[in-house]
Amino acid sequence: MTHSPDVELRLPAEGAYVAVLRMTTAGLAARLDFTLDDIEDLRMAVGEACALVLENADPGGDLRATFDLSDGSIRVAVSADSAGDDHGPDESSFGWQVLTALTSDVLTRREGPLLWVSFTVRSSIAA
Repeated sequence: MTHSPDVELRLPAEGAYVAVLRMTTAGLAARLDFTLDDIEDLRMAVGEACALVLENADPGGDLRATFDLSDGSIRVAVSADSAGDDHGPDESSFGWQVLTALTSDVLTRREGPLLWVSFTVRSSIAA
């Protein structure tokens, strides 16, 4: 049985489209009654995850995001087409440090040409 996320978004793998993804993320978090601070943390985390996957993205490829929504939390997975043989983001980078400070359950994986970064953000009022 294949898992189907609550929301999926596919955009060109270009930095200019990260703002669209951040705005979508904020809208989803607002629907779950996240606080303004939680929404800003989530937006920042999505931006950092995008930067990590876009670092080695193929020109003309896709940037993908999936969202699993539940009461008080959002699981986000961001990927980009990347034919490189890298094994994932540099875990000593500033972007990785920001991402892991703002989120929980951070994972990376490669599925064929896709490099995925996923994480969970929980609302501070649901904690």
